[in-house]
Amino acid sequence: METEDIQPYNNPNHRAGFVSIVGKPNVGKSTLMNVLVGEKLSIITSKAQTTRHRIMGILNGVHEGTDFQLVYSDTPGIIKPQYKLHESMMEFVRDSLADADVVLFVTDIFEKHDEEEVLEKLARTEGAVILIINKIDLATEQQLQEKIAYWKEKLFTAAIVTVSALKQEGIDQLFTAIMEYLPVHPPYFPKDELTDKPERFFAAEMIREKVFMNYKKEVPYSTEVIIEEFKEKKDIIVIRAVILVERQTQKGIIIGDKGLMLKKIGTAAREDMEQFFGKKVFLEQYVKVEPDWRNKIQRLKQFGYENS
Repeated sequence: METEDIQPYNNPNHRAGFVSIVGKPNVGKSTLMNVLVGEKLSIITSKAQTTRHRIMGILNGVHEGTDFQLVYSDTPGIIKPQYKLHESMMEFVRDSLADADVVLFVTDIFEKHDEEEVLEKLARTEGAVILIINKIDLATEQQLQEKIAYWKEKLFTAAIVTVSALKQEGIDQLFTAIMEYLPVHPPYFPKDELTDKPERFFAAEMIREKVFMNYKKEVPYSTEVIIEEFKEKKDIIVIRAVILVERQTQKGIIIGDKGLMLKKIGTAAREDMEQFFGKKVFLEQYVKVEPDWRNKIQRLKQFGYENS
């Protein structure tokens, strides 16, 4: 992340830094990321391991008279890898921690304490660690205090902030805590950028979100979405997407009886795309079988899992 490509920035007091959001699956990292950035960049479902990439969201503004740029990173939930895909996902977490100025370690009221994997990764960061206890709207005061006491014994943190990302409670206090540890630095990205990802990445993610929302068991986890065509015209965006699955039976499930399920997820994804891109979208979807793609290193690289 070099600053040479960006026009010289003459404010000597400008603050900028990388803020990595990490934690185990299903604690609300993606919801928190979207709230902090003010845009829906990360897909959100009730299923674990929805996020597979490191997704950056860039927030520029002025806080108490100081210009700043926060480069948030949403990351996959920390797990013990079972596939090459999982190994790549954990590489994204490691990279995010390696260049973090501030680490937001997200846990919640209900998380079971199996913290070995998390603590091992947090030990590698030089950034200030802010512990975030999420979903406080569902907790009693006693539960909250017990959770705070537990983590105070386990982890040295720069701050502890309790939030409800879903209800946007505690977000102002969290922002203040982040700014306290943000270094003086020129912006890393142009001030008008929102993310490091291209538009076709978000198109694929919107389809993948609908797959996670509409299918059960192993089917969502066996699915990858590739955008083969993304043509932006004056009044419409033409998108051709391929949904990959690992088995022929999964292909039938994705398509559904008379193609109704594929049409359902396509309609829902297209509506999200039109809202996100601000333009009409023509979406074509196809389903293909790619056996064991989650363990094929070359294919994973083609799908954007560069560290696999």
